[in-house]
Amino acid sequence: MQYVDSWRAVAAATGAADRAAAEDGLRLAYRSAGLAEPERIVWVESPRAAVEAVEKLVDAGRSVRDEVRTRPWAQERRRMYDELGPAGWSALWSATGAQLWETTAALAERIRAGVVADLTERPEDESDVRLVLLDAVLGQHDAAWLAAFDGRGERLDGLAEVARHAGWWWPYERVVVISERPEALHRDEAGRLDRGDGPALAYRDGFALHAWRGMPVPAEFLAELNSLTPERIREEENAELRRVMLEFYGYDRYLTESGAEPVHRDETGILWRIALVGDEDVVMVEVVNSTPEPDGTHRTYWLRVPPGTRTAKEGVAWTFGLQGEAYAPLRQT
Repeated sequence: MQYVDSWRAVAAATGAADRAAAEDGLRLAYRSAGLAEPERIVWVESPRAAVEAVEKLVDAGRSVRDEVRTRPWAQERRRMYDELGPAGWSALWSATGAQLWETTAALAERIRAGVVADLTERPEDESDVRLVLLDAVLGQHDAAWLAAFDGRGERLDGLAEVARHAGWWWPYERVVVISERPEALHRDEAGRLDRGDGPALAYRDGFALHAWRGMPVPAEFLAELNSLTPERIREEENAELRRVMLEFYGYDRYLTESGAEPVHRDETGILWRIALVGDEDVVMVEVVNSTPEPDGTHRTYWLRVPPGTRTAKEGVAWTFGLQGEAYAPLRQT
């Protein structure tokens, strides 16, 4: 659909908000909901700063998120569902919002978790922070469902205008608190937060999320990745962080420098295994590409396979979704 790419860009947008355009969108959203325009609009640098600002509001009135966002969305969805029918609506969603939902929903949840972690100084603080987050309209991170409605009615135009130009916002009767967009966003090919040398998502006020291939990691953890040794990897008690270390360091390099011994050889390659305390074994198949490189050499590949793998052929077959006995290529490449 023509709208998917533009909304994908909205969800990934970084840099300063267009405050004038976003504020026009806010006012339109209020008018469309039958509400008086907000008396005051408070800009902050991040969703974390927004939660702090909301907690300090005086005389803001009640949250009007239901009127501004939830009800218009539900009404428009019902209208389109009735117009298109179940199959038509399903096809529309598959072609639009479904294309963006997984990555935008995951990112929004990571932001929520980061805000909760940063602002929870005592156990009893967590529920208060989560309650404030429930009042948020997600702005650019509502891109998935906005993509499905784009060009199909004016009821959601205000919400769409804010999303195109700003981040999360909190609508109350008399006041809106609205966040800038992030200044940096780094993701892998699967759309997961991913950066090995700094924050994967960063806002101007310092609120940031660190991740390696989608997995949350502490900032200080990333700082030591370039100085890893096999000994340091083995010493890491957190199994998930150890896997990140192994991915960054390279399984082949780790096996080589750890003195691993091959446990099986056959015509497909060599099976390697090394035990890790408190975690599953690292098992790899070393295979050589039969097709030569331009310089005449043959490239070696290392394939991570399940820890229960017993033979090299079984491991290579697993990478093709086959049982070992069923793997019999006419030509291995």
